[in-house]
Amino acid sequence: MAEEGEATKPHGDEVPVDGGNEAEPSAAVEAPVPPPSSGLPPVSLNIWPPSQRTRDAVIQRLIETLSSSSVLTKRYGVVPVDEASATARLIEQEAFDFADSDGVRASASIDDGLEVLQIYSKEISKRMIESVKSRASPVNLIRYTGVSFFLSSAFGCFSGR
Repeated sequence: MAEEGEATKPHGDEVPVDGGNEAEPSAAVEAPVPPPSSGLPPVSLNIWPPSQRTRDAVIQRLIETLSSSSVLTKRYGVVPVDEASATARLIEQEAFDFADSDGVRASASIDDGLEVLQIYSKEISKRMIESVKSRASPVNLIRYTGVSFFLSSAFGCFSGR
């Protein structure tokens, strides 16, 4: 800092400020320096709607989940790849249409986009579970229901008690 009575010189990006009265703390505050212009356009972040690349990745992940060993397929059965592909495309499209409908879609703010993205994600999950449940073999359902009944009877689980 400069001694009292000495003039200060600006350094680098500093803007010279008149020393003024030292009793006023705001007199010593430096003026904000605007960021240098890089010539690049401002960046905009859009959460919704997802890009086609993102939607395709969601479809591929759905196909993988439905057609390979997972918690879901262990309970309800593995879906053949061709059927999983058609089902995944339908699930994603229906979930997208639901989330993009006028009643759900909100304004263009990032927070609203996140809410719509969350609705889209929940719809995909809900529709995927409905899909595998509807095609599950009766043997898998009986086996699962039997285990649930046994646990419910023996331990009071799953019965809401």
